[in-house]
Amino acid sequence: MLGLFKRSIESKQKIIIFYIDSDNKLTERYIRVIEIKENSILAYCFYRKQVRTFNMENILSAGKVRKKVVS
Repeated sequence: MLGLFKRSIESKQKIIIFYIDSDNKLTERYIRVIEIKENSILAYCFYRKQVRTFNMENILSAGKVRKKVVS
């Protein structure tokens, strides 16, 4: 997962994370990582439209955003 965060910083790539928020609810967030800290990441959240801090221990999974194929 750390490698994906580093690539997001380097390429300014949008990724998706599944995250447990402060209310213990599962949320899906599209983010662009700005900085990796010891126990958290600083990222622009496209849902909130602002820079947010995400605790590493609350990130359940992360992945690349798949582009939709139009047929």
